[in-house]
Amino acid sequence: MSETDPHIHVEQNVMRAGAAYRNLLASTFGRAPDAPSTVTTGCGLRAPLAMTSIRPESVTCLACREHAGRELLRYAEQVERLSRMPGAPLPGDQAAKAVRWARDLAERFRGG
Repeated sequence: MSETDPHIHVEQNVMRAGAAYRNLLASTFGRAPDAPSTVTTGCGLRAPLAMTSIRPESVTCLACREHAGRELLRYAEQVERLSRMPGAPLPGDQAAKAVRWARDLAERFRGG
């Protein structure tokens, strides 16, 4: 990564990015994981965590925005598919809410 890279990126693993995921881990296991100082981004660069965001309006790297949109759509498709299976861990209404959230966020990343 160049020290002069002015762009805000998104972490490569979009679904594990941000404080909400770390809070989930902390509430599940009783301890907070350390945030890394640098992460691999959706465009493949290594960037300081401080130069990443999970808010679509803040991400200025176009390749990262496209990556996040694709990953969120893939997640929505997985949840939708798994929710139709017998014994699905999420009730239909919760799965539909998660799918809607992921698709809405993907649309925001894609500029819609």
